[in-house]
Amino acid sequence: MLLCFGAAWPVSIYKSYTSGTTAGKSVIFLIIVLIGYIAGILHKVFNSLDFVIWLYVMNAVMVSIDILLYVRNRMLSARR
Repeated sequence: MLLCFGAAWPVSIYKSYTSGTTAGKSVIFLIIVLIGYIAGILHKVFNSLDFVIWLYVMNAVMVSIDILLYVRNRMLSARR
């Protein structure tokens, strides 16, 4: 799951960056996914620290970037 989502986030980031709109995006969904990744990171830190934590971290960073792009695109849409 982490690998599949990890492969999908760059595509989502690219689409968010190039489209300049929030159409088809749910910031609530992105925040829920980010909370899930943070929970996974905390679990790895406190229970079973291994290399998989880096997958959680990379995915959390990509989701954070997508959230920031959502905010950017929303501001761009408001200016139009």
